[in-house]
Amino acid sequence: MAGELSPIDKAKFVAAKRAVDFIEDGMRVGLGTGSTAAWMVRCLGELVQKDGLKIKGVPTSTRTAKLAREVGIEVVTLDEAKWLDITIDGADEFDKDLNLIKGGGGALLQEKIVATASDQMIVIADVGKEVETLGSFPLPIEVIPFGWKTTKSLTEELLVSMDVLGQEISLRMTGDSPFKTDEGNYILDLHLGRIGNPYQMAMVLNQIPGVVENGLFIDICDVVILGYGDGRVETRDINEGTVAKDRLEFQESDNLFTDLQD
Repeated sequence: MAGELSPIDKAKFVAAKRAVDFIEDGMRVGLGTGSTAAWMVRCLGELVQKDGLKIKGVPTSTRTAKLAREVGIEVVTLDEAKWLDITIDGADEFDKDLNLIKGGGGALLQEKIVATASDQMIVIADVGKEVETLGSFPLPIEVIPFGWKTTKSLTEELLVSMDVLGQEISLRMTGDSPFKTDEGNYILDLHLGRIGNPYQMAMVLNQIPGVVENGLFIDICDVVILGYGDGRVETRDINEGTVAKDRLEFQESDNLFTDLQD
């Protein structure tokens, strides 16, 4: 299995494999959305099926919920779990302070709710997601469909006064129709190039009428686990100020992963 993976998928796999080492029996676990998070859900499913790990998973999207059930993880709602021990999710970008841009998969609202309802948030990523300054990846904001063009115009006016390189905003599409989140909302992608003050940006965007949430995760992430294509793993804990390095060996026999595609 792993011998046929691309270097980028190997990096995602080893980061996910290391992340599930943080999971203990009986935990309530937030399950992220996206290609890297899908590796983590598969790894957890392997522990549930082979080692008898007992956890309750709170998914951040309908597709994550579907995958979790397929691999044998007990799925509950956040209201049922009330509070989570840990959330493991991917990121589209992160900086040295472990601030993130998320929402490339369109699940940013549920992802942020779940992450902030957790004692700890762990982000798993390949090394290419690390940036000096956030903003190269388009920043998504979730907006209600009613009056979305007005919301877009108000956002464009706001960006004129912000420390950014670009001000283009596009409506995310699925074919000829607007992409819809699990809540039935739209996504506007802000092509900013660079976000000079992500703290300010995260605060002011949510003041715009029609904006439900933005994809800046500020002071939420505790640990980033970086995977490399050669099996190396780097774990950065911002609270402890530590960096741990390791290498994981691939197991060719893990058929849980043979059908997982990006």
